[in-house]
Amino acid sequence: MKLDPRKSTWVYAIVWHLCRALFKVFFRVRYHYGAPLPLEGPVILAANHASYLDPPLVGSGLARPVNYLARDTLFKHAAFNFFLKRLLCVPVDRDGAGAAGLKGIFDRLSGGGMILLFPEGTRTPDGKLLPARAGVGLAVIKSGAPVIPVRVFGTFEAYGRNARFPRPRRIAVKYGAPMRLDDLRDEATTCSKPRVKEIYQEVADRIMSQISALRPDEQ
Repeated sequence: MKLDPRKSTWVYAIVWHLCRALFKVFFRVRYHYGAPLPLEGPVILAANHASYLDPPLVGSGLARPVNYLARDTLFKHAAFNFFLKRLLCVPVDRDGAGAAGLKGIFDRLSGGGMILLFPEGTRTPDGKLLPARAGVGLAVIKSGAPVIPVRVFGTFEAYGRNARFPRPRRIAVKYGAPMRLDDLRDEATTCSKPRVKEIYQEVADRIMSQISALRPDEQ
Protein backbone atom coordinates (compact mmCIF):
# COMPACT_ATOMS: atom_id res chain seq x y z
CA MET A 1 0.00 0.00 0.00
CA LYS A 2 1.19 3.49 -0.84
CA LEU A 3 0.18 6.72 0.87
CA ASP A 4 -1.25 9.34 -1.50
CA PRO A 5 1.55 11.95 -1.61
CA ARG A 6 -0.79 14.62 -2.97
CA LYS A 7 -2.80 14.77 0.27
CA SER A 8 -0.22 14.22 3.00
CA THR A 9 2.50 16.42 4.48
CA TRP A 10 6.12 15.25 4.56
CA VAL A 11 5.90 14.76 8.34
CA TYR A 12 2.76 12.65 7.99
CA ALA A 13 4.36 10.54 5.25
CA ILE A 14 7.49 9.83 7.30
CA VAL A 15 5.50 8.90 10.41
CA TRP A 16 3.09 6.77 8.33
CA HIS A 17 5.94 4.71 6.87
CA LEU A 18 7.65 4.36 10.26
CA CYS A 19 4.40 3.14 11.86
CA ARG A 20 3.82 0.64 9.04
CA ALA A 21 7.29 -0.80 9.58
CA LEU A 22 7.02 -0.83 13.39
CA PHE A 23 3.64 -2.52 13.42
CA LYS A 24 4.78 -5.13 10.91
CA VAL A 25 8.03 -6.05 12.68
CA PHE A 26 7.14 -5.66 16.35
CA PHE A 27 3.42 -6.50 16.38
CA ARG A 28 2.97 -8.66 13.23
CA VAL A 29 0.02 -6.47 12.23
CA ARG A 30 -2.78 -7.66 9.97
CA TYR A 31 -5.12 -5.29 8.10
CA HIS A 32 -8.59 -6.49 7.10
CA TYR A 33 -11.06 -4.70 4.84
CA GLY A 34 -14.75 -5.62 4.87
CA ALA A 35 -15.58 -3.38 1.90
CA PRO A 36 -13.91 -0.87 -0.42
CA LEU A 37 -13.32 2.40 1.41
CA PRO A 38 -14.15 5.81 -0.11
CA LEU A 39 -11.15 7.31 -1.89
CA GLU A 40 -12.54 10.84 -1.88
CA GLY A 41 -14.87 13.02 0.17
CA PRO A 42 -15.58 13.38 3.89
CA VAL A 43 -15.41 10.20 5.99
CA ILE A 44 -15.71 9.53 9.71
CA LEU A 45 -13.72 6.56 11.01
CA ALA A 46 -15.29 5.34 14.26
CA ALA A 47 -13.10 2.91 16.20
CA ASN A 48 -12.95 1.24 19.58
CA HIS A 49 -10.20 2.54 21.83
CA ALA A 50 -7.93 0.22 23.80
CA SER A 51 -4.47 1.76 23.55
CA TYR A 52 -2.30 4.69 22.54
CA LEU A 53 -1.39 2.48 19.58
CA ASP A 54 -4.89 2.78 18.10
CA PRO A 55 -4.68 6.10 16.22
CA PRO A 56 -1.47 5.34 14.28
CA LEU A 57 -2.62 1.74 13.76
CA VAL A 58 -5.91 2.77 12.16
CA GLY A 59 -4.19 5.40 10.02
CA SER A 60 -1.37 3.09 8.90
CA GLY A 61 -3.82 0.80 7.13
CA LEU A 62 -5.16 3.51 4.83
CA ALA A 63 -3.75 5.17 1.72
CA ARG A 64 -5.69 8.34 2.53
CA PRO A 65 -4.32 10.63 5.25
CA VAL A 66 -6.35 10.61 8.45
CA ASN A 67 -7.09 13.64 10.64
CA TYR A 68 -6.67 12.92 14.35
CA LEU A 69 -7.85 14.59 17.54
CA ALA A 70 -5.23 15.84 20.00
CA ARG A 71 -5.56 17.62 23.34
CA ASP A 72 -5.46 21.38 22.80
CA THR A 73 -2.88 21.92 25.56
CA LEU A 74 -0.28 20.08 23.45
CA PHE A 75 -0.50 22.79 20.79
CA LYS A 76 0.79 25.39 23.27
CA HIS A 77 4.33 24.03 22.89
CA ALA A 78 6.02 25.30 19.73
CA ALA A 79 7.66 21.99 18.76
CA PHE A 80 4.50 19.96 19.37
CA ASN A 81 2.42 22.56 17.55
CA PHE A 82 4.67 22.28 14.47
CA PHE A 83 4.48 18.50 14.24
CA LEU A 84 0.87 18.03 15.36
CA LYS A 85 -0.37 20.37 12.65
CA ARG A 86 1.63 18.48 10.03
CA LEU A 87 0.28 15.21 11.37
CA LEU A 88 -3.18 16.64 10.58
CA CYS A 89 -4.22 16.79 14.23
CA VAL A 90 -7.26 18.77 15.37
CA PRO A 91 -7.02 20.48 18.80
CA VAL A 92 -9.85 19.55 21.18
CA ASP A 93 -10.44 20.04 24.88
CA ARG A 94 -10.24 17.18 27.39
CA ASP A 95 -13.77 15.95 26.67
CA GLY A 96 -13.57 16.60 22.93
CA ALA A 97 -16.92 18.36 22.93
CA GLY A 98 -15.92 22.03 23.02
CA ALA A 99 -17.07 24.45 20.33
CA ALA A 100 -13.56 24.97 18.94
CA GLY A 101 -12.95 21.23 18.70
CA LEU A 102 -16.26 20.58 16.97
CA LYS A 103 -15.57 23.39 14.52
CA GLY A 104 -12.18 21.86 13.76
CA ILE A 105 -13.79 18.46 13.11
CA PHE A 106 -16.43 19.93 10.82
CA ASP A 107 -13.83 22.03 8.99
CA ARG A 108 -11.80 18.92 8.15
CA LEU A 109 -14.90 17.05 7.02
CA SER A 110 -16.25 19.94 4.97
CA GLY A 111 -12.87 20.07 3.26
CA GLY A 112 -13.29 16.45 2.16
CA GLY A 113 -11.05 14.96 4.84
CA MET A 114 -11.14 11.67 6.72
CA ILE A 115 -11.18 11.94 10.52
CA LEU A 116 -10.82 9.37 13.28
CA LEU A 117 -13.21 9.47 16.26
CA PHE A 118 -13.53 7.12 19.23
CA PRO A 119 -17.22 6.70 20.21
CA GLU A 120 -16.26 5.37 23.65
CA GLY A 121 -14.50 8.65 24.42
CA THR A 122 -11.62 7.04 26.33
CA ARG A 123 -9.43 3.95 26.42
CA THR A 124 -10.98 0.81 27.87
CA PRO A 125 -9.62 -0.08 31.33
CA ASP A 126 -10.03 -3.85 30.87
CA GLY A 127 -10.05 -4.60 27.13
CA LYS A 128 -13.84 -4.74 26.87
CA LEU A 129 -15.87 -2.38 24.69
CA LEU A 130 -17.38 0.60 26.51
CA PRO A 131 -20.78 2.22 25.81
CA ALA A 132 -20.73 4.89 23.11
CA ARG A 133 -21.11 8.56 23.99
CA ALA A 134 -23.49 10.81 22.12
CA GLY A 135 -20.76 13.14 20.83
CA VAL A 136 -19.96 10.97 17.84
CA GLY A 137 -23.66 10.99 16.95
CA LEU A 138 -23.65 14.78 16.87
CA ALA A 139 -20.65 14.79 14.52
CA VAL A 140 -22.31 12.25 12.24
CA ILE A 141 -25.66 14.04 12.06
CA LYS A 142 -24.24 17.53 11.63
CA SER A 143 -21.62 16.59 9.03
CA GLY A 144 -23.61 14.20 6.83
CA ALA A 145 -20.43 12.17 6.29
CA PRO A 146 -20.52 8.38 5.90
CA VAL A 147 -19.18 6.41 8.86
CA ILE A 148 -16.68 3.56 8.63
CA PRO A 149 -16.82 1.33 11.73
CA VAL A 150 -13.35 0.13 12.70
CA ARG A 151 -12.27 -2.42 15.27
CA VAL A 152 -8.76 -2.88 16.61
CA PHE A 153 -7.67 -6.22 18.04
CA GLY A 154 -4.81 -6.97 20.39
CA THR A 155 -3.75 -3.44 21.21
CA PHE A 156 -4.96 -3.73 24.80
CA GLU A 157 -2.75 -6.80 25.28
CA ALA A 158 0.14 -5.06 23.51
CA TYR A 159 -0.04 -1.72 25.31
CA GLY A 160 -3.12 -1.40 27.50
CA ARG A 161 -4.01 1.41 29.83
CA ASN A 162 -1.98 0.11 32.77
CA ALA A 163 1.04 -1.13 30.81
CA ARG A 164 4.30 0.76 31.25
CA PHE A 165 5.86 -0.42 28.00
CA PRO A 166 4.56 -1.97 24.74
CA ARG A 167 4.76 -5.75 24.47
CA PRO A 168 5.25 -7.76 21.24
CA ARG A 169 1.70 -9.08 20.79
CA ARG A 170 -0.02 -9.67 17.48
CA ILE A 171 -2.45 -6.89 16.57
CA ALA A 172 -5.00 -6.39 13.81
CA VAL A 173 -7.47 -3.82 12.53
CA LYS A 174 -10.70 -4.42 10.61
CA TYR A 175 -12.40 -1.71 8.53
CA GLY A 176 -16.13 -2.30 8.08
CA ALA A 177 -18.58 -1.27 5.38
CA PRO A 178 -19.69 2.38 5.24
CA MET A 179 -22.78 3.34 7.26
CA ARG A 180 -25.06 6.11 5.95
CA LEU A 181 -27.64 6.37 8.78
CA ASP A 182 -29.92 8.35 6.46
CA ASP A 183 -33.10 7.48 8.38
CA LEU A 184 -31.88 9.18 11.54
CA ARG A 185 -30.35 12.08 9.60
CA ASP A 186 -33.69 12.73 7.90
CA GLU A 187 -35.59 12.56 11.18
CA ALA A 188 -33.15 14.95 12.86
CA THR A 189 -34.00 17.72 10.36
CA THR A 190 -37.64 17.93 11.48
CA CYS A 191 -37.94 16.56 15.02
CA SER A 192 -37.88 18.37 18.37
CA LYS A 193 -34.67 19.28 20.18
CA PRO A 194 -35.16 16.59 22.87
CA ARG A 195 -35.59 14.01 20.12
CA VAL A 196 -32.45 15.24 18.34
CA LYS A 197 -30.45 14.52 21.48
CA GLU A 198 -31.93 11.02 21.56
CA ILE A 199 -30.94 10.58 17.91
CA TYR A 200 -27.33 11.49 18.68
CA GLN A 201 -27.20 8.63 21.19
CA GLU A 202 -29.01 6.23 18.84
CA VAL A 203 -26.46 6.96 16.13
CA ALA A 204 -23.62 6.37 18.59
CA ASP A 205 -25.19 3.09 19.73
CA ARG A 206 -25.65 1.87 16.15
CA ILE A 207 -22.06 2.62 15.34
CA MET A 208 -20.83 0.85 18.47
CA SER A 209 -22.99 -2.17 17.58
CA GLN A 210 -21.34 -2.35 14.16
CA ILE A 211 -17.89 -2.06 15.72
CA SER A 212 -18.74 -4.89 18.11
CA ALA A 213 -19.86 -7.11 15.21
CA LEU A 214 -16.58 -6.78 13.31
CA ARG A 215 -14.29 -9.81 13.28
CA PRO A 216 -10.92 -10.14 11.57
CA ASP A 217 -10.78 -12.47 8.57
CA GLU A 218 -7.87 -14.29 10.19
CA GLN A 219 -5.91 -14.14 13.41
